Amino acid sequence: MAHYFLFPEKDATIYSRPTNQTLNTGIDEILTLRDIESNTDTNFYPSRILIQFNTTQLVDVINNKAQNKNIITASLKLWQTEHKELSANQHLEIYPLAESWVNGTGRLNNTPQITDGVSWKYRDGSEDAIKYNAIGTYWNTASLSAGTTGSWIDDAPGGGVWYTGSTFEVDRSYGYNDELDISLDITLPVLKHYSASNNSATYPDGITNNGFILKRSGSQEFTAINDGELNFFSMDTHTIYPPYLDVAWDDSSYDTGSATSNTILNSGEIYVTLRNNKGTFKTIEEPKFRLNVRELYPTRRFVTSSNYLDTKYFTSESYYSLVDYATEETIIPFGPTSKLSADSEGMYFKLYMNGLQEGRYYKLLFKHENNDGVTIYDENYYFKINR
Repeated sequence: MAHYFLFPEKDATIYSRPTNQTLNTGIDEILTLRDIESNTDTNFYPSRILIQFNTTQLVDVINNKAQNKNIITASLKLWQTEHKELSANQHLEIYPLAESWVNGTGRLNNTPQITDGVSWKYRDGSEDAIKYNAIGTYWNTASLSAGTTGSWIDDAPGGGVWYTGSTFEVDRSYGYNDELDISLDITLPVLKHYSASNNSATYPDGITNNGFILKRSGSQEFTAINDGELNFFSMDTHTIYPPYLDVAWDDSSYDTGSATSNTILNSGEIYVTLRNNKGTFKTIEEPKFRLNVRELYPTRRFVTSSNYLDTKYFTSESYYSLVDYATEETIIPFGPTSKLSADSEGMYFKLYMNGLQEGRYYKLLFKHENNDGVTIYDENYYFKINR
Protein backbone atom coordinates (compact mmCIF):
# COMPACT_ATOMS: atom_id res chain seq x y z
CA MET A 1 0.00 0.00 0.00
CA ALA A 2 1.14 3.56 -0.66
CA HIS A 3 0.81 6.90 1.12
CA TYR A 4 1.52 10.30 -0.40
CA PHE A 5 1.40 13.44 1.76
CA LEU A 6 0.25 16.82 0.42
CA PHE A 7 0.77 19.99 2.44
CA PRO A 8 -1.72 22.92 2.32
CA GLU A 9 -1.20 25.80 -0.05
CA LYS A 10 -3.16 28.06 2.35
CA ASP A 11 -4.98 27.98 5.69
CA ALA A 12 -6.50 30.51 8.06
CA THR A 13 -8.86 30.95 11.01
CA ILE A 14 -11.87 33.27 10.66
CA TYR A 15 -13.56 34.91 13.66
CA SER A 16 -17.22 35.87 14.03
CA ARG A 17 -16.91 38.23 16.99
CA PRO A 18 -17.97 41.69 15.72
CA THR A 19 -14.58 43.29 16.43
CA ASN A 20 -12.77 40.52 14.51
CA GLN A 21 -15.01 39.95 11.49
CA THR A 22 -12.58 41.53 9.02
CA LEU A 23 -9.46 40.14 10.73
CA ASN A 24 -7.15 38.03 8.58
CA THR A 25 -4.93 35.32 10.14
CA GLY A 26 -3.38 33.88 6.98
CA ILE A 27 0.12 33.39 8.42
CA ASP A 28 -0.72 32.47 12.01
CA GLU A 29 1.12 29.42 13.34
CA ILE A 30 -2.08 28.12 14.96
CA LEU A 31 -5.51 27.18 13.59
CA THR A 32 -8.23 27.40 16.22
CA LEU A 33 -11.86 26.57 16.86
CA ARG A 34 -12.60 29.00 19.66
CA ASP A 35 -15.59 30.51 21.44
CA ILE A 36 -15.12 34.21 22.28
CA GLU A 37 -17.50 35.79 24.79
CA SER A 38 -19.72 38.57 23.48
CA ASN A 39 -19.61 42.01 25.08
CA THR A 40 -23.19 42.79 24.02
CA ASP A 41 -25.21 39.59 24.69
CA THR A 42 -24.99 36.18 26.40
CA ASN A 43 -23.71 34.23 23.42
CA PHE A 44 -20.21 33.10 22.53
CA TYR A 45 -18.93 33.89 19.03
CA PRO A 46 -17.20 30.95 17.28
CA SER A 47 -14.27 30.76 14.91
CA ARG A 48 -13.87 28.44 11.90
CA ILE A 49 -10.87 26.98 10.08
CA LEU A 50 -10.27 27.15 6.31
CA ILE A 51 -7.71 24.94 4.58
CA GLN A 52 -6.93 24.19 0.92
CA PHE A 53 -4.63 21.77 -0.96
CA ASN A 54 -3.22 22.31 -4.45
CA THR A 55 -5.39 20.92 -7.26
CA THR A 56 -2.49 20.27 -9.65
CA GLN A 57 -0.65 18.23 -7.02
CA LEU A 58 -3.77 16.24 -6.20
CA VAL A 59 -4.45 15.40 -9.86
CA ASP A 60 -0.81 14.43 -10.38
CA VAL A 61 -0.86 11.99 -7.44
CA ILE A 62 -4.05 10.28 -8.59
CA ASN A 63 -3.13 10.14 -12.27
CA ASN A 64 0.57 9.32 -12.08
CA LYS A 65 1.08 7.47 -8.81
CA ALA A 66 -2.13 5.82 -7.63
CA GLN A 67 -2.69 2.45 -9.30
CA ASN A 68 -6.43 2.22 -8.74
CA LYS A 69 -8.35 5.49 -8.49
CA ASN A 70 -11.53 3.75 -7.34
CA ILE A 71 -10.13 2.77 -3.95
CA ILE A 72 -8.13 5.86 -3.16
CA THR A 73 -8.57 7.37 0.32
CA ALA A 74 -7.80 10.90 1.48
CA SER A 75 -7.53 11.89 5.15
CA LEU A 76 -6.94 15.34 6.63
CA LYS A 77 -4.46 15.20 9.50
CA LEU A 78 -4.33 18.01 12.07
CA TRP A 79 -1.89 17.91 14.99
CA GLN A 80 -3.06 19.35 18.28
CA THR A 81 -1.25 21.95 20.28
CA GLU A 82 -2.48 23.29 23.63
CA HIS A 83 -6.26 22.98 23.93
CA LYS A 84 -7.99 25.12 26.55
CA GLU A 85 -11.08 24.73 28.75
CA LEU A 86 -12.72 22.11 26.53
CA SER A 87 -16.26 20.96 27.23
CA ALA A 88 -16.80 17.22 27.62
CA ASN A 89 -17.92 16.67 24.02
CA GLN A 90 -16.68 18.23 20.81
CA HIS A 91 -18.78 17.88 17.64
CA LEU A 92 -16.86 18.79 14.49
CA GLU A 93 -17.96 19.12 10.87
CA ILE A 94 -15.94 19.59 7.70
CA TYR A 95 -17.36 20.61 4.31
CA PRO A 96 -15.90 21.52 0.90
CA LEU A 97 -16.08 25.27 0.31
CA ALA A 98 -18.18 26.58 -2.56
CA GLU A 99 -16.40 29.93 -2.96
CA SER A 100 -12.76 30.88 -3.44
CA TRP A 101 -10.72 32.84 -0.89
CA VAL A 102 -7.40 34.63 -0.47
CA ASN A 103 -4.99 33.53 2.26
CA GLY A 104 -3.72 36.96 3.33
CA THR A 105 -0.75 37.93 5.51
CA GLY A 106 -2.36 38.70 8.86
CA ARG A 107 -2.07 37.36 12.38
CA LEU A 108 -4.54 37.28 15.26
CA ASN A 109 -2.51 39.68 17.40
CA ASN A 110 -1.61 42.26 14.73
CA THR A 111 -2.25 45.86 15.84
CA PRO A 112 -3.79 47.32 13.81
CA GLN A 113 -5.54 44.29 12.34
CA ILE A 114 -4.41 43.08 8.92
CA THR A 115 -7.34 42.76 6.53
CA ASP A 116 -5.73 41.80 3.22
CA GLY A 117 -7.18 38.30 3.02
CA VAL A 118 -9.97 35.98 4.07
CA SER A 119 -12.02 36.81 7.15
CA TRP A 120 -15.46 36.00 8.55
CA LYS A 121 -17.00 38.81 6.52
CA TYR A 122 -14.90 38.81 3.35
CA ARG A 123 -13.26 36.08 1.31
CA ASP A 124 -10.54 38.21 -0.28
CA GLY A 125 -9.86 41.30 1.84
CA SER A 126 -11.90 44.02 3.52
CA GLU A 127 -13.53 46.96 1.77
CA ASP A 128 -11.17 49.46 3.39
CA ALA A 129 -7.97 47.61 2.42
CA ILE A 130 -7.21 49.53 -0.76
CA LYS A 131 -3.54 49.74 0.15
CA TYR A 132 -3.41 45.93 0.00
CA ASN A 133 -5.07 45.90 -3.43
CA ALA A 134 -7.93 43.84 -1.98
CA ILE A 135 -11.38 43.99 -3.52
CA GLY A 136 -13.49 43.12 -0.48
CA THR A 137 -15.82 40.40 -1.80
CA TYR A 138 -18.41 39.31 0.77
CA TRP A 139 -19.14 35.67 1.45
CA ASN A 140 -22.50 35.02 -0.13
CA THR A 141 -25.44 34.97 2.30
CA ALA A 142 -28.35 35.03 -0.16
CA SER A 143 -29.38 33.38 -3.44
CA LEU A 144 -27.02 30.50 -2.80
CA SER A 145 -26.21 27.97 -5.50
CA ALA A 146 -27.83 24.53 -5.48
CA GLY A 147 -26.52 22.27 -2.75
CA THR A 148 -24.76 25.02 -0.78
CA THR A 149 -25.41 26.83 2.47
CA GLY A 150 -23.89 29.48 4.71
CA SER A 151 -24.57 31.46 7.90
CA TRP A 152 -27.33 34.01 8.49
CA ILE A 153 -26.58 35.15 12.03
CA ASP A 154 -27.79 38.75 12.37
CA ASP A 155 -24.66 40.03 14.11
CA ALA A 156 -22.26 37.86 12.13
CA PRO A 157 -23.19 37.45 8.45
CA GLY A 158 -20.64 35.49 6.46
CA GLY A 159 -18.38 32.73 7.75
CA GLY A 160 -18.04 30.82 4.47
CA VAL A 161 -20.26 29.08 1.92
CA TRP A 162 -20.08 25.30 1.66
CA TYR A 163 -21.63 22.25 0.03
CA THR A 164 -23.98 20.06 2.06
CA GLY A 165 -25.30 16.54 1.76
CA SER A 166 -24.16 13.03 2.66
CA THR A 167 -21.43 12.86 0.00
CA PHE A 168 -19.97 16.23 1.02
CA GLU A 169 -20.23 16.42 4.81
CA VAL A 170 -17.89 14.66 7.23
CA ASP A 171 -18.60 14.87 10.96
CA ARG A 172 -16.87 13.51 14.03
CA SER A 173 -17.57 13.67 17.76
CA TYR A 174 -14.88 13.52 20.42
CA GLY A 175 -15.31 12.64 24.07
CA TYR A 176 -13.40 13.91 27.08
CA ASN A 177 -10.58 11.34 26.93
CA ASP A 178 -10.35 10.96 23.15
CA GLU A 179 -7.20 11.64 21.13
CA LEU A 180 -7.41 15.11 19.59
CA ASP A 181 -4.74 14.75 16.95
CA ILE A 182 -7.54 14.44 14.45
CA SER A 183 -7.76 12.52 11.21
CA LEU A 184 -10.83 13.15 9.05
CA ASP A 185 -11.70 10.93 6.08
CA ILE A 186 -12.56 13.42 3.31
CA THR A 187 -12.20 10.95 0.43
CA LEU A 188 -15.56 11.66 -1.25
CA PRO A 189 -15.23 15.47 -1.51
CA VAL A 190 -11.55 15.16 -2.54
CA LEU A 191 -12.55 12.85 -5.39
CA LYS A 192 -15.17 15.41 -6.43
CA HIS A 193 -12.37 18.01 -6.62
CA TYR A 194 -10.40 15.60 -8.78
CA SER A 195 -13.38 14.83 -11.05
CA ALA A 196 -14.06 18.52 -11.66
CA SER A 197 -10.45 19.28 -12.58
CA ASN A 198 -9.53 16.11 -14.46
CA ASN A 199 -12.83 15.08 -16.01
CA SER A 200 -14.70 18.42 -16.18
CA ALA A 201 -17.44 16.90 -14.01
CA THR A 202 -20.04 19.30 -12.60
CA TYR A 203 -22.11 19.35 -9.43
CA PRO A 204 -22.93 16.99 -7.78
CA ASP A 205 -20.30 14.65 -9.29
CA GLY A 206 -17.57 17.29 -9.43
CA ILE A 207 -16.94 20.59 -7.64
CA THR A 208 -14.21 23.23 -7.95
CA ASN A 209 -11.50 22.86 -5.33
CA ASN A 210 -11.90 25.83 -2.98
CA GLY A 211 -10.65 23.87 0.01
CA PHE A 212 -12.54 22.99 3.17
CA ILE A 213 -14.19 24.62 6.15
CA LEU A 214 -13.84 22.98 9.58
CA LYS A 215 -16.30 24.11 12.22
CA ARG A 216 -18.14 23.01 15.30
CA SER A 217 -21.64 21.66 14.72
CA GLY A 218 -24.61 24.01 14.66
CA SER A 219 -25.59 22.85 18.15
CA GLN A 220 -22.29 24.19 19.52
CA GLU A 221 -22.00 27.47 17.61
CA PHE A 222 -23.50 30.78 18.80
CA THR A 223 -24.69 29.39 22.13
CA ALA A 224 -24.43 30.55 25.74
CA ILE A 225 -21.99 27.69 26.47
CA ASN A 226 -18.25 28.07 26.08
CA ASP A 227 -16.96 24.86 24.46
CA GLY A 228 -13.35 25.97 24.81
CA GLU A 229 -10.44 26.14 22.37
CA LEU A 230 -9.31 23.45 19.96
CA ASN A 231 -5.88 24.48 18.71
CA PHE A 232 -3.94 22.87 15.85
CA PHE A 233 -0.65 23.63 14.13
CA SER A 234 -1.00 25.45 10.80
CA MET A 235 1.07 25.25 7.62
CA ASP A 236 3.08 28.19 9.00
CA THR A 237 4.17 26.35 12.13
CA HIS A 238 7.87 26.22 12.96
CA THR A 239 7.38 22.72 14.40
CA ILE A 240 7.40 19.31 12.71
CA TYR A 241 3.59 19.16 12.84
CA PRO A 242 2.06 20.98 9.84
CA PRO A 243 -1.33 19.70 8.65
CA TYR A 244 -1.36 17.44 5.62
CA LEU A 245 -3.60 15.45 3.33
CA ASP A 246 -2.72 11.74 3.42
CA VAL A 247 -3.62 10.28 0.01
CA ALA A 248 -3.47 6.48 0.13
CA TRP A 249 -4.18 3.71 -2.34
CA ASP A 250 -3.71 -0.03 -2.72
CA ASP A 251 -0.57 -0.81 -4.70
CA SER A 252 0.04 -4.16 -2.95
CA SER A 253 0.46 -7.42 -4.85
CA TYR A 254 0.95 -10.74 -3.10
CA ASP A 255 2.38 -13.07 -5.76
CA THR A 256 4.83 -15.66 -4.46
CA GLY A 257 4.94 -17.56 -7.75
CA SER A 258 5.79 -21.21 -7.17
CA ALA A 259 6.21 -20.78 -3.42
CA THR A 260 5.33 -23.83 -1.32
CA SER A 261 4.15 -24.25 2.25
CA ASN A 262 7.80 -24.36 3.25
CA THR A 263 8.54 -20.89 1.88
CA ILE A 264 5.48 -19.10 3.29
CA LEU A 265 6.20 -18.90 7.02
CA ASN A 266 2.90 -19.80 8.64
CA SER A 267 4.45 -20.64 12.01
CA GLY A 268 7.69 -20.50 13.97
CA GLU A 269 10.02 -17.69 14.96
CA ILE A 270 11.16 -15.45 12.10
CA TYR A 271 14.30 -13.43 11.51
CA VAL A 272 13.83 -10.22 9.47
CA THR A 273 16.34 -7.83 7.92
CA LEU A 274 15.72 -4.72 5.80
CA ARG A 275 17.30 -4.30 2.37
CA ASN A 276 17.70 -1.21 0.18
CA ASN A 277 17.94 1.12 3.17
CA LYS A 278 20.83 3.46 2.35
CA GLY A 279 20.33 5.37 5.60
CA THR A 280 19.57 8.82 4.16
CA PHE A 281 17.01 9.92 1.57
CA LYS A 282 15.85 13.15 -0.04
CA THR A 283 12.21 14.18 -0.03
CA ILE A 284 12.01 13.64 -3.81
CA GLU A 285 12.93 9.97 -3.56
CA GLU A 286 10.51 7.03 -3.83
CA PRO A 287 12.52 3.97 -2.74
CA LYS A 288 11.35 0.37 -2.83
CA PHE A 289 12.38 -1.40 0.38
CA ARG A 290 12.78 -5.18 0.52
CA LEU A 291 12.75 -7.59 3.44
CA ASN A 292 14.84 -10.71 3.93
CA VAL A 293 12.61 -13.14 5.80
CA ARG A 294 13.68 -16.57 7.10
CA GLU A 295 13.15 -18.97 9.99
CA LEU A 296 15.12 -18.07 13.07
CA TYR A 297 15.87 -21.77 13.53
CA PRO A 298 15.68 -23.47 10.10
CA THR A 299 14.81 -27.15 9.90
CA ARG A 300 17.92 -29.17 9.24
CA ARG A 301 18.02 -30.46 5.67
CA PHE A 302 20.62 -32.34 3.62
CA VAL A 303 20.99 -30.10 0.56
CA THR A 304 23.81 -28.67 -1.55
CA SER A 305 23.02 -24.99 -0.80
CA SER A 306 22.40 -22.94 2.32
CA ASN A 307 18.91 -22.68 3.78
CA TYR A 308 19.61 -18.96 4.18
CA LEU A 309 19.69 -18.46 0.41
CA ASP A 310 16.07 -19.57 -0.07
CA THR A 311 13.43 -16.86 -0.59
CA LYS A 312 10.92 -16.91 2.27
CA TYR A 313 7.70 -14.99 2.76
CA PHE A 314 5.46 -13.56 5.40
CA THR A 315 1.81 -14.52 5.00
CA SER A 316 -0.42 -12.14 3.03
CA GLU A 317 -1.46 -10.57 6.35
CA SER A 318 1.70 -8.51 6.82
CA TYR A 319 2.16 -4.75 7.14
CA TYR A 320 4.64 -1.92 7.67
CA SER A 321 4.42 1.18 9.86
CA LEU A 322 6.39 4.44 9.80
CA VAL A 323 7.18 6.24 13.07
CA ASP A 324 9.02 9.44 13.95
CA TYR A 325 12.15 8.12 15.66
CA ALA A 326 12.40 10.88 18.30
CA THR A 327 8.76 11.57 19.19
CA GLU A 328 7.31 8.07 18.55
CA GLU A 329 4.46 9.71 16.61
CA THR A 330 2.97 7.23 14.15
CA ILE A 331 3.03 8.66 10.61
CA ILE A 332 1.72 5.56 8.79
CA PRO A 333 -0.08 3.03 11.01
CA PHE A 334 -0.38 -0.70 10.51
CA GLY A 335 -3.53 -1.45 8.53
CA PRO A 336 -5.15 -1.88 5.13
CA THR A 337 -3.22 1.07 3.67
CA SER A 338 0.21 -0.26 4.70
CA LYS A 339 0.12 -3.81 3.38
CA LEU A 340 3.35 -5.50 2.27
CA SER A 341 3.70 -6.91 -1.23
CA ALA A 342 5.41 -10.10 -2.41
CA ASP A 343 7.08 -11.15 -5.66
CA SER A 344 9.69 -13.69 -6.75
CA GLU A 345 12.39 -11.85 -4.79
CA GLY A 346 10.46 -11.74 -1.50
CA MET A 347 8.53 -9.13 0.50
CA TYR A 348 8.67 -5.43 -0.41
CA PHE A 349 6.92 -2.05 -0.21
CA LYS A 350 7.34 1.42 -1.71
CA LEU A 351 7.67 4.57 0.39
CA TYR A 352 7.15 8.16 -0.83
CA MET A 353 9.45 10.52 1.08
CA ASN A 354 7.81 13.78 -0.02
CA GLY A 355 5.80 14.36 3.16
CA LEU A 356 8.57 13.68 5.64
CA GLN A 357 10.43 16.41 7.50
CA GLU A 358 14.00 17.27 6.52
CA GLY A 359 16.59 16.59 9.19
CA ARG A 360 14.51 14.02 11.06
CA TYR A 361 14.94 10.31 11.60
CA TYR A 362 12.15 7.82 10.91
CA LYS A 363 11.78 4.20 11.95
CA LEU A 364 10.14 1.30 10.12
CA LEU A 365 8.25 -1.43 11.95
CA PHE A 366 6.75 -4.62 10.54
CA LYS A 367 3.75 -6.68 11.59
CA HIS A 368 3.10 -10.30 10.64
CA GLU A 369 0.06 -12.48 11.31
CA ASN A 370 0.31 -16.28 11.04
CA ASN A 371 -0.88 -19.43 12.81
CA ASP A 372 1.07 -18.50 15.92
CA GLY A 373 -0.59 -15.09 16.25
CA VAL A 374 0.63 -11.53 15.65
CA THR A 375 4.28 -10.46 15.86
CA ILE A 376 5.64 -6.91 15.55
CA TYR A 377 9.27 -6.47 14.48
CA ASP A 378 10.96 -3.35 15.88
CA GLU A 379 14.66 -3.73 15.19
CA ASN A 380 15.73 -0.10 14.81
CA TYR A 381 15.31 -0.02 11.04
CA TYR A 382 15.68 3.74 10.64
CA PHE A 383 16.69 6.39 8.10
CA LYS A 384 17.14 10.16 7.90
CA ILE A 385 15.62 12.72 5.53
CA ASN A 386 18.16 15.17 4.07
CA ARG A 387 17.79 18.22 1.86
